[in-house]
Amino acid sequence: MINDIKKDADTRMDKCVEVFKNNISKIRTGRASPSILDGISVEYYGAPTPLKQLASITVEDSRTLKVNVFDRSVSAAIEKAIMASDLGLNPSSAGSDIRVPLPPLTEERRKDLIKIVRGEAEQGRVSVRNVRRDANDKLKALLKDKEIGEDEERRAQDEVQKLTDASIKKIDAALSEKETELMDF
Repeated sequence: MINDIKKDADTRMDKCVEVFKNNISKIRTGRASPSILDGISVEYYGAPTPLKQLASITVEDSRTLKVNVFDRSVSAAIEKAIMASDLGLNPSSAGSDIRVPLPPLTEERRKDLIKIVRGEAEQGRVSVRNVRRDANDKLKALLKDKEIGEDEERRAQDEVQKLTDASIKKIDAALSEKETELMDF
């Protein structure tokens, strides 16, 4: 029973770390990366459709993305969706391809992005701590129902704390890596 609680907490904490890493991967650095356009949806036959399903996105060079549209009739809508996104990108159309040049980041913009990344990191840490709280509450309930002893509960709480510390370390490592990536010129 204690092992199930610990295993559940570990799985949920790993998911929190993965969600954090996924969220910060979408934050633009100076280098071109197809994941930058992941959050963009395009109106396609009346339904919002992820850009990934309508086109292939490749890196043409370090500062340019190439969007190869599958259906030419939706090219204009894709271009508008990229412009309307809060990424500050200006795509240009060339036949069935759309080129998306990434402007160089200004120092001020880099600092803003670092603030955003730090906010995401704090959200990740809060999520991990919430998982810890849930696990500790389950352990306390077992103790209250006299299914486990106080020593077992204390040991299990210490192990849950170790899992929490490890997950927060992973988040901090990803954060410092992203900050370094953002400040590289």
